[in-house]
Amino acid sequence: MKHSTTNQRPRRGRGPARQIGRTLALVLPVVLVLSGTLAVTQVNWSGNPSSSVLTASSEEVSTRAVSRAPQDVLRDKLLLELQEKNPGVALTHLQQAVNGRPSLAKHCASIARSLGRAAVRAYGPTRAQSFARPVCDTAFASGVAASHL
Repeated sequence: MKHSTTNQRPRRGRGPARQIGRTLALVLPVVLVLSGTLAVTQVNWSGNPSSSVLTASSEEVSTRAVSRAPQDVLRDKLLLELQEKNPGVALTHLQQAVNGRPSLAKHCASIARSLGRAAVRAYGPTRAQSFARPVCDTAFASGVAASHL
């Protein structure tokens, strides 16, 4: 069986559309990278709006919320709880927080000492000591003792 060459499609040459496509495929990534690099260099990374190139609405932006570490949020919550309820409730919730989120364990002692100092201010040294329990290796009691001295 002999194949006929008359049914084959003629080979296309390099037309202008194909050349434009190839040129764009080579040039476009370079243009995008350069424009992105230039945009990043124009951003004021120092935080000083007076020297910023991009000042659109920078004056109108409200004060940003400062992100706080989880241990600081927990400490504030427990100190408030100590004032509203009692140190025993705050210590119980500290232990539950540490059990539920083990990454807080390294901050447990400092939080418990803060609770001990606050308990002395709120209840006096003798009554504050009565709330002591073995949360975070007696750090609460050491906070009470340090505040009393």
